[in-house]
Amino acid sequence: MWNLDCDWYSPKSLLSTPTIYDFPGDRFIPNRSLMNLHQANSLLTNTTKKTQNPNFNEAYRQKLEDKLNLDSEGKPFRMLVFRGSPKSSQKSIRHIDQMREQDAEALQNNGNQRICRRLPKKESRVLDAPKIKNDYYTNTMDWGKNNILAVALGTELYFWNSVTTDVSLLFKATGNNYPTSVSWSEDGKYVATGFVHSQLQVWDAETSKPIRSLEGHSERIATLAWNNHILTSGSHDKTIINHDVRARRNEISRVKAHRAEVCGLKWSKRGNLLASGGNENHIYVWELNKMNSSNFLHCFKDHSAAVKALAWCPYDPAVLASGGGTDDRCIKLWNVQKGTNICSIDTKAQVCGLQWNRHHKEILSGHGFSTSAEHNQLCLWQYPSMTKVGGLDPHASRVLHLSQSPDGLTVVSAGGDETLRFWDVFGPPVTDSRETSVLDNLLSMKISPIR
Repeated sequence: MWNLDCDWYSPKSLLSTPTIYDFPGDRFIPNRSLMNLHQANSLLTNTTKKTQNPNFNEAYRQKLEDKLNLDSEGKPFRMLVFRGSPKSSQKSIRHIDQMREQDAEALQNNGNQRICRRLPKKESRVLDAPKIKNDYYTNTMDWGKNNILAVALGTELYFWNSVTTDVSLLFKATGNNYPTSVSWSEDGKYVATGFVHSQLQVWDAETSKPIRSLEGHSERIATLAWNNHILTSGSHDKTIINHDVRARRNEISRVKAHRAEVCGLKWSKRGNLLASGGNENHIYVWELNKMNSSNFLHCFKDHSAAVKALAWCPYDPAVLASGGGTDDRCIKLWNVQKGTNICSIDTKAQVCGLQWNRHHKEILSGHGFSTSAEHNQLCLWQYPSMTKVGGLDPHASRVLHLSQSPDGLTVVSAGGDETLRFWDVFGPPVTDSRETSVLDNLLSMKISPIR
């Protein structure tokens, strides 16, 4: 027979109160993911409310509690206690969770506060644009990912490097021909140009030489849009053509649904949907893999004037923004998944261009003719409320085109007053330096998710 000391089973260290341990817990956890740790922690640490079994009286319960919690000398102890490691200088997990909850609540409260957005008082730069065509239906300016702005001035196409501020002439059209549309490829290596006499050319930006001449249209090409190696063109001949710039036979599909000139084209960010706007006031939405069949996904007929301005929302791929001409004056948001109109805002002026802010949920609109004081303005709108943040009216004539820099901070507007004006309108908001940064706290070590 083994002769055991009566206190052999007692945790001696607990009786003599040695090293302070972090937190008690059960060492036998078969599967952590199957346990409700929050409930277990509450039951272990709750000292105000005890859960009792009504089947046992108070005397039996007290006797059982004494047997479990007291040793033979009446001193407190706990069986099968897991003492863990000695307490370190780190804060307990429970305390970390409390800080996490507090910071998350502070972040939510901070997000509910309206961020004060201030429009710039004036443009950051102004460039002369002599002989720019004052034509609502054309699209003759585009800012590429290579930080080069391409703009057609009369019969000539110019490059302006926004880094070096160098200006270079790419080409000059002959006779009475001139560019009516300009668009950079997604990688910034090539620039496509459509002409009033239906020609379509692709130029190498580095060598400044034409590399492709694409055929298919019979009248002026008013709008262009790239989708990887596919160049899409819209024309006064009412057709839309998808060109594969790599293939000898460039035309891969042709659709003719518009009943008037196609003056707006925009591919979605994913490249699976194409939006087209026409002078008959209609918007068509096309699926890339179904354009050969000429079957469109949606046709929106709510505008009452030509639709040139089109822009896909960068926050929600299902949302398309469109702007109508002089007789319409509205910005409309569309849900292309449901085929429905989300909202319509009367801007009181011809909508010539739309640009989404990639850094804040806003959209900028450029305007032209109007019978009210809102003509020739740039207007900033909050999304999704479409509340007007403010307006700028520096141009002496209507805003023809809008384009934004590769970093999404600056927008350039081309006006019929033959000027290009650069606006730092999409920059980060001005915040009060006295405010603490909740985001910085969330990124600090005190709430690290690694335990």
